[in-house]
Amino acid sequence: METLYHQTNKQIHEVQSQMGRLEMTDRQSVHLLENELQARIDQIFSHLERLEILASKEPPSRRQNAKLRVDQLKYDVQHLQTALRNFQHRRYAHEAQEREREELMSRTFTTNDADTSIPIDETLQLNTNLHNAHRGMDDLIGSGSSILNGLRDQRSTLKGTHKKMLDVANMLGLSNTVMRLIEKRASQDKFIMVGGMLLTCVVMFLVVKYLA
Repeated sequence: METLYHQTNKQIHEVQSQMGRLEMTDRQSVHLLENELQARIDQIFSHLERLEILASKEPPSRRQNAKLRVDQLKYDVQHLQTALRNFQHRRYAHEAQEREREELMSRTFTTNDADTSIPIDETLQLNTNLHNAHRGMDDLIGSGSSILNGLRDQRSTLKGTHKKMLDVANMLGLSNTVMRLIEKRASQDKFIMVGGMLLTCVVMFLVVKYLA
């Protein structure tokens, strides 16, 4: 189990490092990097499934510690998956805005052909709607960034809390029942966090679809 654990942990750190390249990659190549990162994340999830099985087979004295370590890896990779999806949503929204801008600029305005002319009022209204949609997306992206920063802080706090819990448990010899309660509470917090991320993604999608 130790070999697979360290291999998986190394892969997570490598993906974290590659995530920083997304913002600097050109438009023609960014989807290739996204696909590469998603493939590595999928592989990590596969390793975690194997680690969960191995952790359940550990001796009773080490089983709880093994499960906590695997849960921490799951938390880290879920955070990476959410960050990748948020980046993709922002990229899709930006590309949609670029297409709309190009379509608007390519339209032909005439004064004689009633079938092809576009009323000035309609054009101004469309431009206003686009401006409002862009501003709404900027605000939403800012909120999403704040949420991600908060989640990063929570992850650091949870890491420290898990370590302290484990140290205290080893020192005081807490019962398995108490440890299970602690693990259950950590899992509940994780589900709440994932639900909040999904809700943010849904809101961003709806804004892009109906405002842009």
